[in-house]
Amino acid sequence: MPVIDKTFGRDQYTAVYLVEEEHDGMRLDQYLQTYLASWSREQVKKKILEGDIVIKDRPGKHRPSTKIFTRDIITLITRKTEHEDEYWNGELLELQMTPEVLFEDDDLIIISKPPYMSTHPTGKHLFNCATVFFESLYKKTVHSIHRLDRETSGALMLAKNPKCAQVMTESFEKDLVRKCYFFIAYNRDWNGDYSFEDNHRLGASEEGLKRVYINHFPTESHEGKSARTLFEVIHVEGDYVLGLAFPITGRQHQIRVHAMINGLPLVGDKLYLGNFKMFQRFKDNIATKEDHDLMELSRHALHAIALRAPYKGEEKIFSSKIPLDLQDWIKNKMTIKISDLQSKLENKIQDYFNKVTR
Repeated sequence: MPVIDKTFGRDQYTAVYLVEEEHDGMRLDQYLQTYLASWSREQVKKKILEGDIVIKDRPGKHRPSTKIFTRDIITLITRKTEHEDEYWNGELLELQMTPEVLFEDDDLIIISKPPYMSTHPTGKHLFNCATVFFESLYKKTVHSIHRLDRETSGALMLAKNPKCAQVMTESFEKDLVRKCYFFIAYNRDWNGDYSFEDNHRLGASEEGLKRVYINHFPTESHEGKSARTLFEVIHVEGDYVLGLAFPITGRQHQIRVHAMINGLPLVGDKLYLGNFKMFQRFKDNIATKEDHDLMELSRHALHAIALRAPYKGEEKIFSSKIPLDLQDWIKNKMTIKISDLQSKLENKIQDYFNKVTR
Protein backbone atom coordinates (compact mmCIF):
# COMPACT_ATOMS: atom_id res chain seq x y z
CA MET A 1 0.00 0.00 0.00
CA PRO A 2 2.38 2.75 -1.20
CA VAL A 3 1.97 6.03 0.65
CA ILE A 4 2.57 8.87 -1.79
CA ASP A 5 1.93 11.70 0.66
CA LYS A 6 1.37 12.33 4.37
CA THR A 7 0.20 15.61 5.83
CA PHE A 8 -0.03 16.27 9.54
CA GLY A 9 -2.04 19.16 10.89
CA ARG A 10 -2.99 20.16 14.40
CA ASP A 11 -6.46 18.64 14.00
CA GLN A 12 -6.24 16.40 10.93
CA TYR A 13 -3.93 13.75 9.50
CA THR A 14 -4.14 12.96 5.78
CA ALA A 15 -2.49 10.00 4.06
CA VAL A 16 -2.65 9.45 0.29
CA TYR A 17 -2.28 5.93 -1.15
CA LEU A 18 -1.77 4.62 -4.70
CA VAL A 19 -3.66 1.41 -5.61
CA GLU A 20 -1.37 -1.20 -7.15
CA GLU A 21 -2.29 -3.72 -9.85
CA GLU A 22 -2.60 -6.61 -7.39
CA HIS A 23 -5.55 -4.84 -5.75
CA ASP A 24 -7.46 -4.08 -8.95
CA GLY A 25 -11.17 -4.75 -8.46
CA MET A 26 -10.98 -5.14 -4.67
CA ARG A 27 -13.70 -3.79 -2.38
CA LEU A 28 -12.72 -0.51 -0.69
CA ASP A 29 -13.33 -1.83 2.85
CA GLN A 30 -11.25 -4.97 2.19
CA TYR A 31 -8.42 -2.88 0.75
CA LEU A 32 -8.30 -0.61 3.80
CA GLN A 33 -8.61 -3.41 6.34
CA THR A 34 -5.84 -5.42 4.67
CA TYR A 35 -3.32 -2.69 5.38
CA LEU A 36 -4.79 -0.97 8.42
CA ALA A 37 -4.73 -4.05 10.61
CA SER A 38 -5.43 -2.20 13.86
CA TRP A 39 -8.81 -1.04 12.55
CA SER A 40 -11.89 -3.15 13.12
CA ARG A 41 -14.28 -3.87 10.25
CA GLU A 42 -16.84 -1.53 11.83
CA GLN A 43 -14.29 1.31 12.14
CA VAL A 44 -13.41 0.97 8.46
CA LYS A 45 -17.09 0.98 7.42
CA LYS A 46 -17.80 4.02 9.61
CA LYS A 47 -14.96 6.06 8.10
CA ILE A 48 -16.08 5.21 4.56
CA LEU A 49 -19.72 6.14 5.25
CA GLU A 50 -18.70 9.40 7.00
CA GLY A 51 -16.81 10.52 3.90
CA ASP A 52 -13.33 10.27 5.40
CA ILE A 53 -12.17 8.12 2.47
CA VAL A 54 -11.85 9.97 -0.83
CA ILE A 55 -11.06 8.43 -4.24
CA LYS A 56 -9.62 11.00 -6.65
CA ASP A 57 -11.85 11.89 -9.63
CA ARG A 58 -14.70 9.82 -8.20
CA PRO A 59 -16.80 12.42 -6.32
CA GLY A 60 -19.37 11.76 -3.64
CA LYS A 61 -19.44 9.44 -0.67
CA HIS A 62 -18.42 5.85 -1.20
CA ARG A 63 -19.72 2.59 0.17
CA PRO A 64 -17.75 -0.25 1.76
CA SER A 65 -18.51 -2.31 -1.37
CA THR A 66 -17.15 0.35 -3.76
CA LYS A 67 -14.67 -1.19 -6.20
CA ILE A 68 -11.16 0.23 -6.52
CA PHE A 69 -8.90 -0.03 -9.55
CA THR A 70 -5.21 0.10 -10.42
CA ARG A 71 -3.69 3.59 -10.00
CA ASP A 72 -6.69 4.92 -8.08
CA ILE A 73 -5.51 7.55 -5.60
CA ILE A 74 -7.18 7.13 -2.22
CA THR A 75 -7.05 9.78 0.50
CA LEU A 76 -7.61 8.73 4.10
CA ILE A 77 -8.56 11.52 6.51
CA THR A 78 -8.22 11.03 10.27
CA ARG A 79 -9.56 13.84 12.44
CA LYS A 80 -8.40 14.65 15.94
CA THR A 81 -11.01 13.97 18.59
CA GLU A 82 -11.30 15.20 22.15
CA HIS A 83 -10.03 11.90 23.60
CA GLU A 84 -6.51 13.08 22.71
CA ASP A 85 -6.85 16.20 24.89
CA GLU A 86 -5.31 16.40 28.35
CA TYR A 87 -7.03 17.98 31.36
CA TRP A 88 -5.91 19.08 34.80
CA ASN A 89 -8.39 20.20 37.47
CA GLY A 90 -11.07 20.31 34.82
CA GLU A 91 -9.14 22.66 32.53
CA LEU A 92 -7.77 21.81 29.10
CA LEU A 93 -3.97 21.80 29.13
CA GLU A 94 -2.11 23.78 26.49
CA LEU A 95 0.43 21.30 25.18
CA GLN A 96 3.78 22.02 23.58
CA MET A 97 3.44 20.67 20.04
CA THR A 98 6.89 21.55 18.67
CA PRO A 99 9.88 19.69 20.15
CA GLU A 100 13.23 21.37 20.73
CA VAL A 101 15.95 19.95 18.47
CA LEU A 102 19.12 19.17 20.44
CA PHE A 103 21.12 17.77 17.51
CA GLU A 104 20.51 17.13 13.82
CA ASP A 105 22.44 16.06 10.76
CA ASP A 106 21.55 14.21 7.54
CA ASP A 107 20.89 10.94 9.37
CA LEU A 108 19.92 11.56 12.99
CA ILE A 109 17.67 13.85 15.03
CA ILE A 110 17.88 14.21 18.82
CA ILE A 111 14.97 16.12 20.32
CA SER A 112 13.83 17.13 23.76
CA LYS A 113 10.39 15.51 23.67
CA PRO A 114 7.72 17.60 25.39
CA PRO A 115 5.47 15.91 27.95
CA TYR A 116 2.37 14.27 26.40
CA MET A 117 4.01 13.88 22.98
CA SER A 118 4.04 10.21 21.98
CA THR A 119 7.17 8.78 20.42
CA HIS A 120 5.14 7.34 17.52
CA PRO A 121 1.43 6.84 16.76
CA THR A 122 -0.19 4.28 19.03
CA GLY A 123 -3.72 3.53 20.15
CA LYS A 124 -5.74 6.73 20.31
CA HIS A 125 -2.70 9.00 20.13
CA LEU A 126 -2.13 9.81 16.46
CA PHE A 127 -1.44 13.53 16.29
CA ASN A 128 0.98 14.77 18.91
CA CYS A 129 3.75 12.29 18.02
CA ALA A 130 7.48 12.83 17.46
CA THR A 131 7.73 10.71 14.31
CA VAL A 132 4.58 12.22 12.80
CA PHE A 133 5.84 15.77 13.47
CA PHE A 134 9.07 15.20 11.56
CA GLU A 135 7.49 13.08 8.83
CA SER A 136 5.19 15.99 8.10
CA LEU A 137 8.15 18.37 8.12
CA TYR A 138 10.43 16.29 5.87
CA LYS A 139 7.80 14.44 3.81
CA LYS A 140 9.45 11.08 4.40
CA THR A 141 9.48 8.27 6.95
CA VAL A 142 11.17 9.02 10.27
CA HIS A 143 12.16 6.05 12.44
CA SER A 144 11.85 5.77 16.22
CA ILE A 145 14.95 4.11 17.73
CA HIS A 146 13.80 3.93 21.34
CA ARG A 147 10.80 5.36 23.15
CA LEU A 148 9.78 7.47 26.10
CA ASP A 149 6.42 7.26 27.88
CA ARG A 150 4.01 9.99 26.83
CA GLU A 151 4.26 11.85 30.13
CA THR A 152 8.06 11.51 30.29
CA SER A 153 9.88 14.41 28.63
CA GLY A 154 13.43 14.67 27.38
CA ALA A 155 16.11 13.39 25.04
CA LEU A 156 14.75 11.15 22.29
CA MET A 157 16.61 9.77 19.27
CA LEU A 158 15.03 9.52 15.80
CA ALA A 159 16.54 8.36 12.51
CA LYS A 160 16.00 9.89 9.07
CA ASN A 161 16.75 6.69 7.16
CA PRO A 162 16.65 2.90 7.69
CA LYS A 163 20.46 2.53 7.78
CA CYS A 164 20.86 4.99 10.66
CA ALA A 165 17.90 3.41 12.46
CA GLN A 166 19.52 -0.02 12.21
CA VAL A 167 22.95 1.17 13.42
CA MET A 168 21.58 3.10 16.39
CA THR A 169 19.10 0.35 17.32
CA GLU A 170 22.02 -2.09 17.45
CA SER A 171 23.84 0.31 19.79
CA PHE A 172 20.90 0.09 22.19
CA GLU A 173 20.68 -3.69 21.84
CA LYS A 174 24.42 -4.08 22.51
CA ASP A 175 24.15 -1.92 25.65
CA LEU A 176 26.35 0.82 24.19
CA VAL A 177 23.97 3.65 25.07
CA ARG A 178 23.82 5.17 28.56
CA LYS A 179 20.85 7.22 29.75
CA CYS A 180 20.23 9.63 32.60
CA TYR A 181 16.91 10.90 33.99
CA PHE A 182 16.06 13.77 36.32
CA PHE A 183 13.24 13.16 38.78
CA ILE A 184 11.24 14.86 41.54
CA ALA A 185 10.00 12.55 44.29
CA TYR A 186 8.16 12.55 47.57
CA ASN A 187 10.18 11.45 50.58
CA ARG A 188 8.19 8.47 51.83
CA ASP A 189 10.37 6.29 54.02
CA TRP A 190 13.54 6.99 52.01
CA ASN A 191 16.47 5.68 54.07
CA GLY A 192 18.67 8.74 53.47
CA ASP A 193 21.26 7.14 51.20
CA TYR A 194 22.32 9.70 48.60
CA SER A 195 23.76 7.01 46.30
CA PHE A 196 21.96 3.68 45.96
CA GLU A 197 20.81 1.14 43.42
CA ASP A 198 17.83 -1.15 43.02
CA ASN A 199 17.74 -4.58 41.38
CA HIS A 200 14.16 -5.75 41.91
CA ARG A 201 12.81 -7.75 38.99
CA LEU A 202 9.90 -6.15 37.15
CA GLY A 203 6.88 -7.38 35.24
CA ALA A 204 3.12 -7.14 34.87
CA SER A 205 1.23 -9.79 36.85
CA GLU A 206 -2.25 -9.19 35.48
CA GLU A 207 -3.92 -9.20 32.08
CA GLY A 208 -6.27 -6.70 30.48
CA LEU A 209 -6.29 -3.08 31.59
CA LYS A 210 -4.31 -3.83 34.76
CA ARG A 211 -1.27 -4.95 32.76
CA VAL A 212 -0.27 -1.28 32.72
CA TYR A 213 0.73 -1.63 36.39
CA ILE A 214 4.22 -3.08 36.74
CA ASN A 215 4.88 -5.24 39.81
CA HIS A 216 8.23 -5.83 41.49
CA PHE A 217 9.75 -9.09 42.67
CA PRO A 218 12.83 -10.04 44.74
CA THR A 219 16.12 -10.38 42.88
CA GLU A 220 16.18 -14.15 43.46
CA SER A 221 12.63 -14.58 42.11
CA HIS A 222 11.89 -16.23 38.77
CA GLU A 223 9.02 -13.82 38.16
CA GLY A 224 9.39 -10.71 36.02
CA LYS A 225 12.59 -9.65 34.28
CA SER A 226 15.92 -8.55 35.70
CA ALA A 227 16.29 -4.79 36.15
CA ARG A 228 18.89 -2.42 37.58
CA THR A 229 18.82 1.30 38.27
CA LEU A 230 21.43 3.53 39.91
CA PHE A 231 20.25 6.61 41.84
CA GLU A 232 21.95 9.83 42.96
CA VAL A 233 20.06 12.23 45.24
CA ILE A 234 20.98 15.83 44.42
CA HIS A 235 18.84 17.97 46.73
CA VAL A 236 16.48 17.34 49.66
CA GLU A 237 14.07 19.96 50.97
CA GLY A 238 11.03 19.38 53.14
CA ASP A 239 9.08 16.41 51.85
CA TYR A 240 10.69 16.45 48.42
CA VAL A 241 13.77 14.95 46.79
CA LEU A 242 15.45 15.92 43.52
CA GLY A 243 17.70 13.35 41.92
CA LEU A 244 19.14 11.51 38.96
CA ALA A 245 18.43 7.95 37.86
CA PHE A 246 20.70 5.92 35.61
CA PRO A 247 18.85 2.88 34.22
CA ILE A 248 21.21 0.05 33.29
CA THR A 249 18.38 -2.03 31.88
CA GLY A 250 15.33 -0.71 30.04
CA ARG A 251 12.22 -2.25 31.54
CA GLN A 252 8.78 -0.64 31.39
CA HIS A 253 8.29 1.93 34.19
CA GLN A 254 11.66 0.84 35.61
CA ILE A 255 12.75 4.13 37.22
CA ARG A 256 9.28 4.89 38.57
CA VAL A 257 8.90 1.48 40.24
CA HIS A 258 12.46 1.28 41.58
CA ALA A 259 12.14 4.79 43.02
CA MET A 260 8.82 3.89 44.67
CA ILE A 261 10.32 0.73 46.22
CA ASN A 262 12.96 2.93 47.90
CA GLY A 263 10.43 5.33 49.42
CA LEU A 264 10.69 7.91 46.62
CA PRO A 265 7.51 7.77 44.51
CA LEU A 266 7.60 10.40 41.79
CA VAL A 267 5.50 13.53 42.12
CA GLY A 268 2.57 13.27 39.70
CA ASP A 269 2.82 9.50 39.27
CA LYS A 270 -0.78 8.34 39.10
CA LEU A 271 0.16 4.63 39.25
CA TYR A 272 2.95 4.39 41.81
CA LEU A 273 2.30 7.41 44.03
CA GLY A 274 -1.38 6.74 43.50
CA ASN A 275 -2.75 3.36 42.39
CA PHE A 276 -4.47 1.70 39.45
CA LYS A 277 -7.93 3.02 40.41
CA MET A 278 -6.59 6.57 40.64
CA PHE A 279 -4.85 6.15 37.29
CA GLN A 280 -8.19 5.12 35.76
CA ARG A 281 -9.98 8.12 37.29
CA PHE A 282 -7.51 10.50 35.67
CA LYS A 283 -7.78 8.61 32.39
CA ASP A 284 -11.58 8.92 32.48
CA ASN A 285 -11.43 12.61 33.55
CA ILE A 286 -13.23 11.89 36.83
CA ALA A 287 -10.32 12.38 39.23
CA THR A 288 -11.29 13.98 42.55
CA LYS A 289 -9.87 17.10 44.18
CA GLU A 290 -8.02 14.82 46.60
CA ASP A 291 -6.47 12.99 43.63
CA HIS A 292 -5.22 16.26 42.16
CA ASP A 293 -3.93 17.49 45.52
CA LEU A 294 -1.90 14.31 45.99
CA MET A 295 -0.41 14.39 42.49
CA GLU A 296 0.44 18.14 42.47
CA LEU A 297 1.61 17.85 38.83
CA SER A 298 -0.44 16.86 35.79
CA ARG A 299 2.23 14.32 34.78
CA HIS A 300 4.89 12.25 36.51
CA ALA A 301 8.03 14.28 37.21
CA LEU A 302 10.52 12.37 35.06
CA HIS A 303 12.75 13.90 32.39
CA ALA A 304 15.32 12.16 30.17
CA ILE A 305 18.02 14.75 30.78
CA ALA A 306 20.95 13.17 28.92
CA LEU A 307 22.12 10.19 26.91
CA ARG A 308 25.52 9.07 25.65
CA ALA A 309 25.84 7.02 22.47
CA PRO A 310 28.48 6.07 19.89
CA TYR A 311 27.83 7.97 16.67
CA LYS A 312 29.98 8.05 13.54
CA GLY A 313 33.09 6.94 15.38
CA GLU A 314 32.71 9.26 18.37
CA GLU A 315 31.12 9.14 21.81
CA LYS A 316 28.41 11.79 21.81
CA ILE A 317 26.56 13.23 24.81
CA PHE A 318 23.16 14.81 24.14
CA SER A 319 21.70 16.87 26.99
CA SER A 320 18.34 18.52 27.65
CA LYS A 321 17.57 21.24 30.18
CA ILE A 322 14.98 20.84 32.95
CA PRO A 323 11.61 21.46 31.23
CA LEU A 324 9.57 24.53 32.10
CA ASP A 325 6.76 22.71 33.91
CA LEU A 326 9.22 21.08 36.31
CA GLN A 327 11.13 24.34 36.69
CA ASP A 328 7.91 26.12 37.67
CA TRP A 329 7.07 23.43 40.23
CA ILE A 330 10.56 23.66 41.79
CA LYS A 331 10.35 27.46 41.96
CA ASN A 332 7.00 27.22 43.76
CA LYS A 333 7.96 24.45 46.20
CA MET A 334 11.68 24.80 46.88
CA THR A 335 14.37 27.43 47.50
CA ILE A 336 17.15 26.03 45.29
CA LYS A 337 17.89 28.20 42.24
CA ILE A 338 17.32 26.52 38.89
CA SER A 339 20.76 27.63 37.67
CA ASP A 340 22.43 26.06 40.72
CA LEU A 341 20.42 22.86 40.30
CA GLN A 342 21.23 22.64 36.61
CA SER A 343 24.93 23.06 37.38
CA LYS A 344 24.84 20.29 40.01
CA LEU A 345 23.03 17.98 37.60
CA GLU A 346 25.51 18.61 34.79
CA ASN A 347 28.46 17.82 37.08
CA LYS A 348 26.88 14.57 38.30
CA ILE A 349 25.95 13.52 34.77
CA GLN A 350 29.47 14.18 33.50
CA ASP A 351 30.94 12.22 36.43
CA TYR A 352 28.69 9.26 35.62
CA PHE A 353 29.51 9.23 31.92
CA ASN A 354 33.23 9.51 32.72
CA LYS A 355 33.03 6.46 35.02
CA VAL A 356 31.04 4.26 32.67
CA THR A 357 33.17 1.56 31.10
CA ARG A 358 32.20 -0.73 28.28
